[in-house]
Amino acid sequence: MPTILVVDDSAVDRTLAARLLKREPGWNVVEVSNGTEALSTVDLSEPDVIVTDMLMPEMNGLELIAALHKRHSNVPVVVMTSKGSEEIAINALQSGASSYVPKRSLASMLTDTVRRILAAMQESRKHSEMMDGLGERFETYSLDNDVHLLMALSRHLQLILSETWGLERTDRLRIGTALEEALLNAMYHGNLEVHSELKEQDHQLFYNLAEERRLASPWSQRKIHVSIRLNRRDATFVIRDDGTGFDQSTLPDPTDSENLARPFGRGVMLMKTFMDDVAYNTTGNEVTLRRNRFRELLPL
Repeated sequence: MPTILVVDDSAVDRTLAARLLKREPGWNVVEVSNGTEALSTVDLSEPDVIVTDMLMPEMNGLELIAALHKRHSNVPVVVMTSKGSEEIAINALQSGASSYVPKRSLASMLTDTVRRILAAMQESRKHSEMMDGLGERFETYSLDNDVHLLMALSRHLQLILSETWGLERTDRLRIGTALEEALLNAMYHGNLEVHSELKEQDHQLFYNLAEERRLASPWSQRKIHVSIRLNRRDATFVIRDDGTGFDQSTLPDPTDSENLARPFGRGVMLMKTFMDDVAYNTTGNEVTLRRNRFRELLPL
């Protein structure tokens, strides 16, 4: 039974987050009101995931992440951002958090974000010694527009990195988050041509339209093409869709505090935070993500 620790000094927000997570069968949810109490709780018994607010008395979210990185580096952290704390959330992602969810989107995003992290963790406990002699590994895939297939591929790629590089779990999950965002962008925005503005207007309508197009021509014939080239020091991921592409100049600045809580551009921000380099082709239907094994997290 996975345990999720929810940390927030706001009783209303804490109760809302906990209630959403408790809807999942088999999840044990523990609530605390600040970072100091959270750290004491984790010292006694490590949870599987921590969901924390950023702005709290005694010990804020950034201080909590720093302490966890030193004492419990394998515990992934999801930060909740309210208006005014978006820039702090960027620092949190750079310092070790695995993902973030805007508080105004808790109902639609929190459970799915935690579920994806738990699923990746469950499949990560594999051996790495057999990969010590690796020279270079190259794999290619061509997949249908199926979220389950894309998530399976993400976990497979994370597993390859875990076996080859021996990454800490939180670092591997950050790479997985970047890959999943790129894969989902390729499916929803590339092949199916469903735009993030629709998600802002009506979350369910966004997914309903995507499902309709996934089964209809011409969208159903489109594939997502993925390649990975990996050695002992570097990994390069190339993700291409069969869509018409997009004008990169139309992307909003995802680091602007006004845009952080919007779905539009969120995936690009996560990719750029967790990877060393993110580059699109001129058409906008192919993205290349590069990551160095020995990348250092930015200091607090």
